[in-house]
Amino acid sequence: MKRIALTQLEAGGPAAVALNAIARELGVSGPALYRYFKNRDALLSALVLDAYDDLAAALEPAPDLWSAARAYRAWALAQPHRYRLLFSAPWPGYDPHQPALVEAAKRSMEVLLRFVDEERAVTLWSRVHGHVSLEIEGNFASMGLDADRLFAHVTA
Repeated sequence: MKRIALTQLEAGGPAAVALNAIARELGVSGPALYRYFKNRDALLSALVLDAYDDLAAALEPAPDLWSAARAYRAWALAQPHRYRLLFSAPWPGYDPHQPALVEAAKRSMEVLLRFVDEERAVTLWSRVHGHVSLEIEGNFASMGLDADRLFAHVTA
């Protein structure tokens, strides 16, 4: 189910994730999926949790702060649909502040806390996140700017 939902997410964002389409692809009835996820939001929350776990795993091997920043960017550029799922405006009616999601987000930030205090970690994350978000949305490319060069300044 999650594999199919990720394919839908990549094709059209959270709005494209449809339980009935997943059921058709799996060859089961729509109600059969409710044994696994109580609704679409629960499935999307599972995708959010998986994405945070994968992001944390990508950051974990970083030997220093700047390596973690580069790993964050690489993860986001490799799978922008999952990055957007984590950091773009949630879909109508969805609560992104569920305790499990907040804890997963904190786990991904804990890597930075190995290198610096919380205030500096959040400041760095804000810089890197801002750059990556602009890059993923094509803002630098549309202005003819070199995202790699700009990122080198962000992490200097």
